[in-house]
Amino acid sequence: MKLKSTLAGLALCAGFGTQAAAQDNWTMTTTWPTSLELIEIDKHFVDLANKLTGEDLTIEFFEGGSLVPAGEVFGAVESNTVQAGADWPGYWAGRNSAFSPLATTASLFNAVDYVNWIEQWGGKDLYNEIYGKFGMVYLPYGVTNNESGFRTNEQIVTLEDLKGKRLRLSGLEQGRLLEKLGGSQVSMAGGEIYQSLERGVIDGAEFSTPNVDFSGGFQQVTKYWATPGWHQSASIFGVMINKGAWDALSDETREALEIAAQANLVWSLSFTEKRATEAYQQFLDAGIEINRYDDETLATVQEMANETIEETACENPDSAKVYLSQLEYLNDYAKWRDASAPFNLGRTPNGPDIEKIRACAE
Repeated sequence: MKLKSTLAGLALCAGFGTQAAAQDNWTMTTTWPTSLELIEIDKHFVDLANKLTGEDLTIEFFEGGSLVPAGEVFGAVESNTVQAGADWPGYWAGRNSAFSPLATTASLFNAVDYVNWIEQWGGKDLYNEIYGKFGMVYLPYGVTNNESGFRTNEQIVTLEDLKGKRLRLSGLEQGRLLEKLGGSQVSMAGGEIYQSLERGVIDGAEFSTPNVDFSGGFQQVTKYWATPGWHQSASIFGVMINKGAWDALSDETREALEIAAQANLVWSLSFTEKRATEAYQQFLDAGIEINRYDDETLATVQEMANETIEETACENPDSAKVYLSQLEYLNDYAKWRDASAPFNLGRTPNGPDIEKIRACAE
């Protein structure tokens, strides 16, 4: 009887041990402070993920800067200091320039293009291939349409108006394109833009969609807004996950996280478009004068953007591989998109020379 009781007790303890091992707790942070509305995309994902994974995984979320500086989130995930980190891939272009088109494009993809490409044309695999070089898994879970454009205290109506301007601008290709247009790129975190505009450290800035820009208070320190945001025709956000932490999860928990990411991707588009529409009116009400580039100007920008993309892609086979996949998607989707115009999902851009980029990807 004593032996039976002992064995029963050991079995019970083993059962508790197995149950405990199945319950994971992750720490997740982001590149965004609470003051910038982009953090809402991250919070919504965490809420979905915690609901869908049940008791198998709990993600504790910390705002940007509370655990590590924004620029160190990549390294924190890579080293497993935190298990997950929300980001905009373009911040890591210094590590691999392929992160740039994974984040945004200059006058190329719109938000729906990114969703189509990620979900059905092989884009998701490329995120994991590039992040995988750094020991991470990546779940794209946020998308926004084109960024607002430059906010300044001197009007920008033509490309000539960009000459000599020191402008806060993110992105590898974006900075090179601005330089070709006569301006100079200034890099800084989103939380530093307000004071830099206020003090005249920079002549103007872009950051994100109208709602995010309004949350940053830019209407208080600028008078003019130049649209559209040709430098970033759409943007992707997501979560970097340490590969070891990911592999330790059950198949069911990994699937739940992927479902949460897909759901968040679609939600983020409608959420940010609604908020951007509201913020557009808020900028008008605040007395901001909004100027739009004419079609001829945008055609010139497109030509220069194509040239810049071709040059940048051909400096790195990884970057060329990503751009090639994106351009193959555009060519493939153009058959149906153009046939169904104007009742379609955006435009088919007159983009870079696909054969030039194909040669650089091989």
